[in-house]
Amino acid sequence: MSPFSLENRRALVTGANTGIGQAIAVSLAAQGAHVTCAGRRECTETLEMIADAGGQGEALLLDFADPMAAQDSFTDVGYSILVNNAGIIRREDSLDFTEADWDAVMDVNLKALFFTTQAFARAALEQGNTPSAVVNIASLLSFQGGIRVPSYTASKHGVAGLTKILANEWAAKGINVNAIAPGYIATNNTEALRADPERSEAILARIPAGRWGDPSDIGGTAAFLCSPAARYIHGAVLNVDGGWLAR
Repeated sequence: MSPFSLENRRALVTGANTGIGQAIAVSLAAQGAHVTCAGRRECTETLEMIADAGGQGEALLLDFADPMAAQDSFTDVGYSILVNNAGIIRREDSLDFTEADWDAVMDVNLKALFFTTQAFARAALEQGNTPSAVVNIASLLSFQGGIRVPSYTASKHGVAGLTKILANEWAAKGINVNAIAPGYIATNNTEALRADPERSEAILARIPAGRWGDPSDIGGTAAFLCSPAARYIHGAVLNVDGGWLAR
């Protein structure tokens, strides 16, 4: 069997209804995983894309505005892959940023990620579903400050930190924990930036690859990190940013 194969593996991908999460779900399925597409909205389109790729999957409605939403999702299912992609963003000057927007972002992007991963790992260890893999979606802003997104930046720094501590604790238990830090990807989260000609031009000028990233760029990286080929990679936060941070 290929070291990149995910055959006979069960995966749960959060925020799989669109964008990066959708691309990851399709990539995992194309490598043979049975994929549960979790999100607060229906994942009909994603499931159609999985079927077109010759894969298998189903949908699961979860709203991570409740950080504990996934606590009962892993028992006796046999998951050995978790991709924490679900996330939200709020934009406002730091002087005017509200407590409500701070809490909303931190609950989804950080608290939900931790407690979902905890539930996954407990089930994987109790049921003997190891080796297992966790991939967290961090961000370019796990390394930079950004502008007008204080809670998002804080949460993504936190995702990078959680990735490292969980890797430290779980590597010996057979659970790989890594993260992907996307740069500017053409999704609904960056739609406003891409629609602003001056802002878009300034961003593209700093990307050596010369283009906005495609969600499939992240999907392939996630599939690799979940595969046996990555079994000795622990605690990495991989930049998938077109060379932005390498400048």
